[in-house]
Amino acid sequence: MLLKENGLKKLRVNKKRFIYLISPNKIKKSFYSNLKDVLSSNLVSFFQLRLKQYSLIEKKKIGIKVKKICRRKKVKLIVNDDPVLAKKIGADGCHLGQNDMNIKRARKIFKNKIIGITCHNSKKLIRHAVKDGANYIAIGSFFKSKTKKVNYIAKPSLISWAKRFSKLPVVIIGGITSKNFRKLLLHKPDFLAISGGIWGKKPTKAIREFL
Repeated sequence: MLLKENGLKKLRVNKKRFIYLISPNKIKKSFYSNLKDVLSSNLVSFFQLRLKQYSLIEKKKIGIKVKKICRRKKVKLIVNDDPVLAKKIGADGCHLGQNDMNIKRARKIFKNKIIGITCHNSKKLIRHAVKDGANYIAIGSFFKSKTKKVNYIAKPSLISWAKRFSKLPVVIIGGITSKNFRKLLLHKPDFLAISGGIWGKKPTKAIREFL
């Protein structure tokens, strides 16, 4: 749900559903059934469709299937990089990197939907994201990741700073697994973005390691 606060749209945070799940790089036949099982854990608030190596037609086809699953499980669907695709498939939001479309332009396309922005390990980027009207900020990486190359390393103290600076939800990302996530929870982020920590194992079993 979106709330109005200080002129910015703000997400209502569900403390019991603290996982922001990111899709695997490759969508296999077993993916859809695994996704249903993982979302049934009631630990996931968001699912981000992040498909770098697929055509627009393939992304749209996959996105429509995923949206149906997310709707049934009451999980918000976020599309990575592409507000236009997000709008076409009726997603709940889009996530933008620093090299993607800027927030103001994306807002013209995506109106009052959720827009999140990657801020790496930068207080400056966090300030800009808040000023430009992001709905949440994502910071990291906090650990080495097998999913993507890590170019920025963030310190846990940045989580606390971001929480003090703004009331926007903070999503933390980068190599988070069932073995290290509790250390980061001490700094009270709103959501943990996880990909390899779920899809790199048997997904149904992996998600329960976060209980």
